[in-house]
Amino acid sequence: MSNIIAQRMTADIEGDFVVFLIGMRVNKFWKIHQWLPVAMAMPPMLKELLQNPDSGLLGVHSHFGLPNTLLVQYWRSVEHLEAYALDKSKAHLPAWAAFNKKIASNGDVGIWHETYKVSAGQYETVYNNMPAYGLGAAARLVAATGKRETAQGRLTLHSPVVNRGHGNE
Repeated sequence: MSNIIAQRMTADIEGDFVVFLIGMRVNKFWKIHQWLPVAMAMPPMLKELLQNPDSGLLGVHSHFGLPNTLLVQYWRSVEHLEAYALDKSKAHLPAWAAFNKKIASNGDVGIWHETYKVSAGQYETVYNNMPAYGLGAAARLVAATGKRETAQGRLTLHSPVVNRGHGNE
């Protein structure tokens, strides 16, 4: 079993970051020759990203099921994500080209992604009796105590102080 942390923890990450969701949906199970190559294209991409700490990928979690699979990825920036996606020497572009050539919009297998830019301090997390997971595995885990004990406290922990014009604040 993974290293369970038997206390309330929260993730702490410095600066902005990106949450990237990417998935595949098998629409026609009997066409394994169509969807299996799509499914098998992701492991080499993850391997090359995880072997390169400068890629900008902070962490990833896989959720496999049928008909849908999902990868939740945490990136340092959209620029890092796009640099990887458009790099002709990496695994992504050939896989994308193969998908468009072989499958395109034939309905056999679907692919999708969503990208979310998260501003510094504009997130909150809590984990209890969990191993490092999600953003907590991609960032730094800290005890969810004091101001970090509540969701509201975690959300306001890094909020900028706003000068409301009441003198020297």
